Parts: sequence; structure tokens; C-alpha cells
Amino acid sequence: MKMKACLSIVLLLAVSAAAKSPQASSSQSDNVMDLVKQARKANSDGKQDEAIALYRQAEQISPSLFEAHLGAGVVLDLKAQYDEARREFAKAVEAAPPEAKAQALKSMAISYAFTRQPNESAKYEQQAFEPQMAKPDYYAAGETADELARIYLESNDPANALKWYRTGYETGLKEPNISQARKDLWEFRWENAQARVAARQGKAGDAQKHVAAAKAILDRGTNPDQMRFYPYLTGYVAWATGDYKTAISELQKADQRDPFNLLMEAESYEKTNESNQAMDLYHRIMTFNTHNPPNAFARPPAQQKVVGK
Repeated sequence: MKMKACLSIVLLLAVSAAAKSPQASSSQSDNVMDLVKQARKANSDGKQDEAIALYRQAEQISPSLFEAHLGAGVVLDLKAQYDEARREFAKAVEAAPPEAKAQALKSMAISYAFTRQPNESAKYEQQAFEPQMAKPDYYAAGETADELARIYLESNDPANALKWYRTGYETGLKEPNISQARKDLWEFRWENAQARVAARQGKAGDAQKHVAAAKAILDRGTNPDQMRFYPYLTGYVAWATGDYKTAISELQKADQRDPFNLLMEAESYEKTNESNQAMDLYHRIMTFNTHNPPNAFARPPAQQKVVGK
């Protein structure tokens, strides 16, 4: 009996040691990241319930896994379960490695954009902005400032939007040895921003002046990839100032993979009493499963139209 007991103890210790071995840890890590990979695909395919179940499995195996908490937060936002999403993002912020901290903070900020709470978004965007300034990474900091500005603008706070757009513009230009093309990029973004802010404030004349200035910058040819944003800008100004026929015409030329473009087009169709076209676009918006500002602004109103919540 004593011999059997000793053998049992030895076996238990061996199993325990094997579980703690590098090979076992590596296998467990591979398994949990495979669950994360499957969850991401399920979410991309629009299968949010399946995705969250997979993320939960990953969290059970590795409770402090950054990727699982971040992914779960994304899916819960898309499901309009915002409080639960923010609990996941808080865990992601805590677990994030240094190189992913800004991503986690900005994801939390975007969560609050879904519910149009820009002052809450600002708490997290600024936590990303300050280390970028300290590094310094002026380009990334400028983009973070612009992201916060857009959240303010689409949350009907044009004054704070303009403040942060100006911060983004001035920050971006601080880049050492900045090229002319990069200067033109920030100039274009600044004119684009001022046009949209003016349109939101009902200043159609001012908006058009900034639209013209933005087009003049694009015509320099230094940033050809930015031309695709011009119909977005003209469509936005028309939509925000109540020129819905022009908005539809311009937005049809804009990026149809951007859910916010589709939202403005849908709302313009509603204003022109073309409800079938509007509803088709609301349904298309619901096929986007990204977690970014355009979808944060577009998905909740589309969800209200399509499923009533």
C-alpha cells in the first residue's frame, strides 16, 4: 500500500510538472490563440453570439489574455451591450502590453462613441495622446486628436470638435523634417474638418469656402490617395446643411465600405421620402462588424431602424 501511495504521488507530481513545462505552456498558448482567431472570424462573418462564446472560452483558459478581453469588448459593443463591453475593455487596458496600450485605450473611447458620450471618450483618447506626445510621435498624436475631434463632432459638440481638430493639425505639423506632402495632408485634413464643423453649425457659406480650400490642396497632387475623401466631404456638407438631393448624389461617389457614408445617404433618402432606399442602406450598415468611429456613429441608428433597439 505504501508503495502504491508513493507511486501515485510520483505520478501526480509528474503530471503537474508536465502541465507546467514549456511544451505544455506553449500548447495551451497555441490553443487559446486559436480560439481568439476563430472568434475574430466569427465576428467578421457577423456571428456575434458565436464569437462571444469563443472569447469566453479563451478567457477561461487565460483570464488575463489581452486579445480575448479586447475582442470580447468589440463584439459586445456590436451587440449594443455597452456596459459589459466596457468591463471587457477595462480588463484589456489593464492587461495590454506597452505596445498595445493605445489600442486598448482607443477601443474604450470608441465604445463611448457608440453611445455619443464624448467626454467619456476623451478620458481614454487623452491617455493615448499624452504618451504619443511625450515619445514624441507627432503623427500618431495628431491622428489621436483628430479621432477625438470626430467623436465630439458626431456627438453634436462642434466647439470641442474644432478645438481638438486644431490640436491635431498643429501637432501633426510638429513632425521633424516634415515633407511637403505630409504638410499638405495636415492642411487638407484641417480644411476638411473646418468645413464639416461649419456645416454642423449651419454656416453653409463658411463650409463651402473650406471645401474649396480643401479641393485646392488636393489639386496639388501630393496626396492622391486623399481624393477618395472629397465626395465624403461634399456629401457631408450637403447632408449637414439640409441639401439632401446633393448629399445623395455626392455620397454615392464616396467609399461604400464606410458605414457612416451609408448612414448619411440613408438619412438623406428618408428626408426625400425614399424610405425603401433608406432601409436598404440601414440593412447594409448592419453587415459591418468593425470597431471604429464610422461604425460607432452608424451602427446604433441603423440598429434602431432595423431591429428597434
